[in-house]
Amino acid sequence: MSIKIFSGSSNRDLALNVCKELGVPLGKAAISRQQSGEIHVSYEESLRNSHVFLVQSLSHPVNEHLVELMVMIDAAKRASAQSINIVMPYYGYARQERKSAPREPISAKMVADVLTTVGAGRIITVDLHADAIQGFFKITVDHLTALDLIIGYLRSKNIKNPVVVSPDAGRATTAEKLANMLDCPFAIMIKNRPAHNQSQITHIIGEVEGKTPIIIEDLIDTGSTIVNVVEALKKRGAEDAFICATHGLFSENAVQKLDHPNIQEVVITDTIALDAASPDKFVVLPMAPLLGAAIHIITEGGSIATLFKTE
Repeated sequence: MSIKIFSGSSNRDLALNVCKELGVPLGKAAISRQQSGEIHVSYEESLRNSHVFLVQSLSHPVNEHLVELMVMIDAAKRASAQSINIVMPYYGYARQERKSAPREPISAKMVADVLTTVGAGRIITVDLHADAIQGFFKITVDHLTALDLIIGYLRSKNIKNPVVVSPDAGRATTAEKLANMLDCPFAIMIKNRPAHNQSQITHIIGEVEGKTPIIIEDLIDTGSTIVNVVEALKKRGAEDAFICATHGLFSENAVQKLDHPNIQEVVITDTIALDAASPDKFVVLPMAPLLGAAIHIITEGGSIATLFKTE
């Protein structure tokens, strides 16, 4: 089977590492902007009858990267690619997966519709904000998870007296999985959100005094919620915390916020490119082996489920 992997501009290093895992070169594509800001894509090699994989995370600037991906899909379709597979480690707009108030959009569904309409035939993504987003697509969605990777790293740290903490009820299932794999207790934070990107901790369910918290999230955006959680745990007598998340968006001054005296480490993956100037306490785990293995299974046959130990 002829496969070709191309990268958008969001995370070229990840695409290169995926290619290394598979032993194939990164495809040649010229991506440029017109003076008006319009995006132009030109593939510099034949795509006819090839299985094309486009690597693009919908990270900042999310709208630029989304339109760029749409143009790449359209160009591949018009170049007679046999299949067009989107490797989207971070799925943007995923936090708008339902209406929480009247007259709001369900933007996660809109993105799914747009990508499908443009010509995507399959989506490979990692740790969606809500599992139900898979049902927004009429095409195949391979939903991978970085949880095994995070568990392996945490085990290597031999953390003393750990407790897994879910920052909200939505992460409780993931926190329970992580706690079971680490053979430790878990706690849940109850919070409310007075506005977007704002949160207030109201209750903590579970014993945290004298324990080392491992806070698990799917993504970190502004960092405000994490800092609030850490400080609330500290008030309850907890030790300095480990923060774990798949996606590090780090909007505004999030990196500076997370360089907090009560945070031991911030463990993330490279689904989103991270500035090299980040603090030493930031640990970045590589996703290329998992993504490469998924592409190999898709092209050669097998079960994606074999990639997960926590299922």
